[in-house]
Amino acid sequence: MIRKLFALFFLLILSLSSAVPAAAQRKEIAQAKDNVKAGKKLAEAEASMRHLLADSANRDNDKIWLVLFDAVRKQYEALNEQMYLKQTTDTASLFDVTYRLFGVLEGLDSVDARPDRKGRVELKYRRKHASWLNTYRRNLQTGGLFFMAKGNYLKAWTFFDAYIDCARQPLFSSYNLAQKDPIMPKVAFNAVFCGHRASSPEKTLAHAELAQADTARLDIVCRYMADAYRQQADTTACLAVLHKGFDAYPKSDYFFSHLFDYYFRSADTCRALSLCDRALKADSLSFVARFAKSSVLLLQGHYDECLVLSDALIAADSTKADPYLNAALAYYNQAVALDNQKLTNRTQRRQMQQLYRKALPYMERYRKLAPDAQSKWAMPLYTIYLNLNMGKEFEEIDGLMKKAK
Repeated sequence: MIRKLFALFFLLILSLSSAVPAAAQRKEIAQAKDNVKAGKKLAEAEASMRHLLADSANRDNDKIWLVLFDAVRKQYEALNEQMYLKQTTDTASLFDVTYRLFGVLEGLDSVDARPDRKGRVELKYRRKHASWLNTYRRNLQTGGLFFMAKGNYLKAWTFFDAYIDCARQPLFSSYNLAQKDPIMPKVAFNAVFCGHRASSPEKTLAHAELAQADTARLDIVCRYMADAYRQQADTTACLAVLHKGFDAYPKSDYFFSHLFDYYFRSADTCRALSLCDRALKADSLSFVARFAKSSVLLLQGHYDECLVLSDALIAADSTKADPYLNAALAYYNQAVALDNQKLTNRTQRRQMQQLYRKALPYMERYRKLAPDAQSKWAMPLYTIYLNLNMGKEFEEIDGLMKKAK
């Protein structure tokens, strides 16, 4: 008997302890509704409902969601009215409220779509809320452009991301936005741009695939993607997007240069040379591609071909330093190869000196055009002056090299 009485007492205490929070919750909801209806303390009403939803036990309570929506909607309407009446309006706040409206109704829709105990789904709000929100969807894009113009790229990205995200939200499923919204690729491009400017590879790549449908700016998208993959140290993906860019824009120095640099540094001269030939097929006068090819030919030891290209580049523009270096090295490398043989044959020694003599004007011109590149011209000139018995010039370069140490 005592145990039964104790059990009844315990249940009574338990029911009273749960009734107090429930009563407080109803009071809090009622107070928020009154504030919304009166159009006052709207931010406070919003914060109150968000506080309730922070408790997982309240997440399925659509009444709380609806009061929250009304609180945010009223804030939007108040700001929008100020703008309409040409009163001083916090434009950033207007866009922030718009962003929150989407978050609230998308959250409510996830609750609305949950099956009941019998597995049935009865959507009470989706059609109405989707129709209402869709009229404001462009404001997400406009908000993104607003923050982008202000240089707040991370915030701008969140607005572009929210706009694009509507296409995958069940709330908007009847609108088929992925196929029917023509500006999706342009918004995606803006998201890629903002991710790039914010130095966030993850955000740069998040909508890059969709942005590629904006074919007018495919080259820029591919550049930003390549930079993002490079930051992530994903060489395979970086090369793939560089090749895609090069295939679409074979005259682009960006895609060619980055691909060439990779293959050249990897000593993959066959691919580097093939790349040069493809670039020159698209633009036979490309300075970058011709110089790159001369560098590969120099590395492969095809000195005569390297000299032909280098002389052609010098004839086209005598102010560019690098072709002089390649031409000089084409002669210099052959001379050094003979020098290393410890020659005793006078004819071969004469041939070696003749090669050093041919390298000399190219290397001296390179030094004049690139005085800061001492690491490239100092040792070759030292060797040339030494072998050609140019005492004054040798002493000058020897002094420079000693000072550099």
